[in-house]
Amino acid sequence: MDIHKELDARGLMCPLPILKAKKALSDMTSGEVLKVLATDPGSVRDFQAFARQTGNELVEQQALEVNGQPEYVHFLRRR
Repeated sequence: MDIHKELDARGLMCPLPILKAKKALSDMTSGEVLKVLATDPGSVRDFQAFARQTGNELVEQQALEVNGQPEYVHFLRRR
């Protein structure tokens, strides 16, 4: 998968990861993919709801452990 833009939202709590992703997507063209890194566990369901409400495609979500801390990766394709 080609990533066109990456957003580091680690350390931010809801709703900031969503708001920053919304802004980043607005600067992208249709079909481009945004990768969002987050540490907020609520971001998993937040990005699912965001995709449903906006029509952007949630291509994939990953839950990782980095240095013993949970990290969440979200891939959104611009509508």
